[in-house]
Amino acid sequence: MKHILIICQYFYPEQFRINDMAFEWVKRGYKVTVVTGIPNYPEGKFYPGYGWFKNTKETVNGVEIHRIPLIARGSSKLGLIANYFSFPFFGFWWSLFTKIKADEVFMFETSPMNQCKVGVRYAKKHKIPCYLYVQDLWPENVEMITGIHSPLVVRPIERMVRKIYKGCTHIWGTSPSFVEGIRKYVDQAEHDKVSFWPQYAEEFYEPKEKVAHEGFNVIFTGNIGQAQGLEILPDAAKMIRDQRIKNIKFTIVGDGRARKSFEDAITRNGVWDMFEFVGRVKPQEVPGLLATADAAFISFADDELFAKTIPAKLQSYMACAMPIIASAKGETARIIKEADCGLCSNIGDAEELAVNIVAMSNMSSDRLKTLGENSYNYNLSHFQKKTLMDEMDEYLK
Repeated sequence: MKHILIICQYFYPEQFRINDMAFEWVKRGYKVTVVTGIPNYPEGKFYPGYGWFKNTKETVNGVEIHRIPLIARGSSKLGLIANYFSFPFFGFWWSLFTKIKADEVFMFETSPMNQCKVGVRYAKKHKIPCYLYVQDLWPENVEMITGIHSPLVVRPIERMVRKIYKGCTHIWGTSPSFVEGIRKYVDQAEHDKVSFWPQYAEEFYEPKEKVAHEGFNVIFTGNIGQAQGLEILPDAAKMIRDQRIKNIKFTIVGDGRARKSFEDAITRNGVWDMFEFVGRVKPQEVPGLLATADAAFISFADDELFAKTIPAKLQSYMACAMPIIASAKGETARIIKEADCGLCSNIGDAEELAVNIVAMSNMSSDRLKTLGENSYNYNLSHFQKKTLMDEMDEYLK
């Protein structure tokens, strides 16, 4: 039985797609061990029942989970920095003394990328394959979040990224543009070890019977962070209000560090009556909530990094047969156009977004149904879980 050691700062009960991948590998006959941190995403404080010395080992769906100490994210940039450095710091000491013996390492990288130093070090020490699945491009992500572009900051990060990539047997990016971005930091002779492997939606994401409701409801699900650029939605809502259109509503499912600024934008535009906040829910509840809406919304902050991104929620929406309204460009815009599953406005263009929302609200029920079917069919053709996991097996075996 092959033993996969997953290194990821985030894992169950935090909600990331690596959870489902780990559980699926157990079903496929692998032994799976996860080394992760103490759950605190996205609120920035430890989940109830967890701490430095509480619930540090547990088994969930056959996956053995080992939690090493870290500092919770908190609500400040200083807290986030401490969080980013604490996991690799404690991971270094873990790697020196652990008795875990694995056959291969798999790293699921969402920021921070320096978490991957733990997996690379372990793989090198034990002379085993080391695989990396890149969700966030570094140093680009750091520059976007901090606004710092000084070579004094960026170049050391670039050196770290090159070293991590050098230590990997194979690297996957979540979009073709990510593959290009990764290859910039990989020797040309090793470009073939970088390939595209898109995210998939878990099996519980499926179309549900639509729930009858009045008006036209647009829903957003997921993290409310700086990267999502959700402040554009209240701006568009005000433009819709100014046209005296009263049947359009917005449902927001989720939470995150930027919720306060998002709510401030709603207040500033005077459109609170057009918004409803549901808060955080279990992922399994999302398909039912999507069934209460007519279209699903995706947006990004105005940064070139997000032109390269295919967000995980896109696959989730498509698996649930949702028409999509997006404020996006690049990869996301390309997929929506290829699939013919919705309308996409440019990032930051609130006026064009408002036009698209009104246009979709005026579509016939048959046209909306067709857009949803196109979403679903594109997902089956390009992001089907079994096909992708079978492909991954070829590397792991």
